[in-house]
Amino acid sequence: MGERHEMNSIHEAIIAAKNFIFTKTRCVPQVGIVLGTGLGGLAREIETEAVIPYTEIPGFVSSTVEFHEGKLIFGYLAGKSVVAMQGRFHSYEGYSMQEITFPVRVIKSLGASSLIISNAAGGMNPEFKKGDLVLIEDHINLLGDNPLIGVNEPELGPRFVDMCEPYSRRLMEVARTVANEQNIEIKEGVYVALQGPSLETRAEYRFLRMIGADMVGMSTVPENIIAVQMGMEVLGITIISDMCIPDFLEPANINEIIAICMASEPILTTLIREVIVKI
Repeated sequence: MGERHEMNSIHEAIIAAKNFIFTKTRCVPQVGIVLGTGLGGLAREIETEAVIPYTEIPGFVSSTVEFHEGKLIFGYLAGKSVVAMQGRFHSYEGYSMQEITFPVRVIKSLGASSLIISNAAGGMNPEFKKGDLVLIEDHINLLGDNPLIGVNEPELGPRFVDMCEPYSRRLMEVARTVANEQNIEIKEGVYVALQGPSLETRAEYRFLRMIGADMVGMSTVPENIIAVQMGMEVLGITIISDMCIPDFLEPANINEIIAICMASEPILTTLIREVIVKI
């Protein structure tokens, strides 16, 4: 577990993390990337300047999920300076919303104005299939929590964050253009976040479809809310790792889920790399 440093405010904690990071690297990122389940291989595409384990960074906690590496990677991708989170934090690990989203606040403070969030999720839309790439056009927060709850610090952004465009329409259009140029099939849908770690029942999948969700996962929404509060443009991309159609539901196989993500990862890597070129 990383050491939890007591600070008077989140703003002070951000400054402490930023100052520490800049003792390890002088790379000022333009774009932040959050790498989801089974998607850590994108890091291999980065011309690496520095790798910093989360456990060394003040205010960061540790990823406890075995397939989340737990480190920040600084370097260059498609000619742009980037920082990638190889591994993220989740509510089901026992972390608070503030701990989960702290890295996004730090990434913004380091200089990034755009955030690309990737994840693996269960597909509930019958038009989807395993391995599909899906642009997140909107989301539904059923985590039962919000990272903005608590004392508001004006330095970080407004108290009441407008969420009419949580995922940048401009970046979505860039992604569509790239997909067309690269002959990549890409779909669009609404992502719903639940706390987990248990997967949903048939009745819950039916409910989630009824309220308008196309894919379901356990992440992304908290990071998105904080990024939007801090004025970042966000692009969200999901790999459909398994299908969650109630009438055809089968037990989840985590090894198969990881294999599907890894099979789709080269296509996702191409998409993200070419999007970064055009940002």
